[in-house]
Amino acid sequence: MGSLIDELGRREAGARAEAGRLRARIEELAADLARAEEQVSRLAIAREEVTRVLEEPAAAGEPRPASPIGAVTVLPWQEGSEASVLPQSYQDLLEVAADADRPLRAAEFAAAAGLPTDKAKVEGLRSRLKLLAARGWLAAEPGGLFTLPDHAGKTAKPGQ
Repeated sequence: MGSLIDELGRREAGARAEAGRLRARIEELAADLARAEEQVSRLAIAREEVTRVLEEPAAAGEPRPASPIGAVTVLPWQEGSEASVLPQSYQDLLEVAADADRPLRAAEFAAAAGLPTDKAKVEGLRSRLKLLAARGWLAAEPGGLFTLPDHAGKTAKPGQ
């Protein structure tokens, strides 16, 4: 009888040790997760601030400073504007919109343009589509859809 009780005691001690190791690992992973979430938060704030600064109109009478190094400049659409003033990746998005016979979601733009369709990449693409819409190159429609605007019958011509 004693040997069975001893064996159960050994197994119990082993299970307690394993539980302790797993608790320590959980604490380690929780700290890693907290650091990663903090970095995500800081990067999201930085991206939002840079976007906000780049989208703000210049004060009256003051020339707008040149775009910072590495920043993509998307000029506002004006009558007579051609998509060729945009960076190539934005021109490609306008071509996808022109080829579509209906408004598209960001994931559909990604698929049609041959871009990655994983969630993080589509969210980045959605930001670019929103920027194009804010600058008048695309029209945002309810439900997260984007299409070429009609600009009073003067639609921007992609690739020109």
